[in-house]
Amino acid sequence: MPKIAGVANFSAKLKRITSPEAKRQVGAALFAAGEEIEVAAALSITNGAVSGKGHVPSAPGEPPNADTHVLDRSIETNQVAPLRVEVSANAPYAVHLEFGTSKMAPRPFMAPALAAKRDDAAKLVARAVSHISKGGKVTG
Repeated sequence: MPKIAGVANFSAKLKRITSPEAKRQVGAALFAAGEEIEVAAALSITNGAVSGKGHVPSAPGEPPNADTHVLDRSIETNQVAPLRVEVSANAPYAVHLEFGTSKMAPRPFMAPALAAKRDDAAKLVARAVSHISKGGKVTG
């Protein structure tokens, strides 16, 4: 029977990338990616916004302009499973702003943040998987 070169290395790499430690490290990378999306969404709401007197509502299609800061402070990242992260805005009117209503055009802030950070998130996860497959620890 012929011998196949590299089987031991491949087997070791497969064990590393399917280990509980790998799940933990990839989960940490996903959480970091979620936090980047969270920050991007909050910044889109607060950048240039004026609270109180002088507040100007956002234009349709633009992120909301912060006034009370309830919306931007309601955005959070949660690890809901080892390899699943959710970024959500929990202000009572967040969904209405993101998607609009029959009387108001959308003022999206979550979808644009996700789109802006998608590549960065993929790089964080890819870096974690690469380090794991090489036997290393993820350093951030």
